[in-house]
Amino acid sequence: MSTATGNRWAAWLRENEPARYNLATKQGWDAFVHAAPRTPLERLSRTDMTRLSEEELEDYNDARSVWNANPPTVQTVQLSRAYSIIDQVMASGRRDADKLRGAVVIDAAPALGKTTIATRYARDFHRKVIRRHGPRTPEGHQRLPVAYLPLSAGTTLKGMNTKLLRFYGHPAATRATRGELGALAVDCVTSCQTQVIVIDDLHFIDFKHRHGQEVSNHLKGLANEMPVTFLYVGVRLREKKFFDEGLLGEHAAYAQTSRRATRCEVAPFTITTTPGARAWTALLAALEQHVLLADAHPGMLTDHAQLLHRRTQGCIGSLTNLLDRACYLAIATSTETITADLIETVTTDNAAQTLASTS
Repeated sequence: MSTATGNRWAAWLRENEPARYNLATKQGWDAFVHAAPRTPLERLSRTDMTRLSEEELEDYNDARSVWNANPPTVQTVQLSRAYSIIDQVMASGRRDADKLRGAVVIDAAPALGKTTIATRYARDFHRKVIRRHGPRTPEGHQRLPVAYLPLSAGTTLKGMNTKLLRFYGHPAATRATRGELGALAVDCVTSCQTQVIVIDDLHFIDFKHRHGQEVSNHLKGLANEMPVTFLYVGVRLREKKFFDEGLLGEHAAYAQTSRRATRCEVAPFTITTTPGARAWTALLAALEQHVLLADAHPGMLTDHAQLLHRRTQGCIGSLTNLLDRACYLAIATSTETITADLIETVTTDNAAQTLASTS
């Protein structure tokens, strides 16, 4: 293979390198929403690879690593169910602005795809609105159908408003007073005709603490002032008393959040039932088609369904971690396929590693 031909792998890497956008800014969110799919990468045989120069082979293997680490979002049972629940709640988003909308709470253990569900749904919604109404509002503002707000540990009411203003790129985000921040946030949401606000990592808020209760009350206030649907994402939010607003005992029954918000649970895959086993195998089959190895073949993953489940406990985050690393090892060791021995060799995330060793 000529050097000119071989250089295409380096060119592919330049054009398809891992995305570096920041979803917490309108520029980063817009880049995510409008990102084009990667150019398909050619599968070379072992013989083809022997004809590559050392640098060409290095570029091709790096290109394969990028490809293998970025599979498409699979339409799993969990994702379909979550979309159905969000669609039902979004039906109230068609209400006039003077009427309250509902909220969705994607609540589950770690590594089950909560953020992926929220961001993919929000991306699809964003694209649909822009297609129908265009990139500008009638007043000439940039139309931003979705705002994405990831929280951090110790987030306060002021901190959350500041993050929201930073998403819109408002110049007063760092110098406005606490009272001004809330009013400016409402103005940004209204001017840009935002209809969905995704608040991720909500589990960082301690709803039993005074600051957490302030954030909870502020969220209810924003829901009253903003004609938007909130999509909350977090780990074990029910256990953290999000729905009860930190209240205890009989007082929890009066929590408004519990009436306004709809919980959407995301469960891990199970193989103890026939439908569960089928869903797990279907996921593996879909991922299997994406993997780019010289000796990849049908059944490469599905034949090891039980082993992969034992090693990941059915958590899609742990599964993708394992497959990224298995593909890397398959290339690095010239195995060029995924075998049971290779799966056992992979060191994955701590939780999956610990639970697999005790099962």
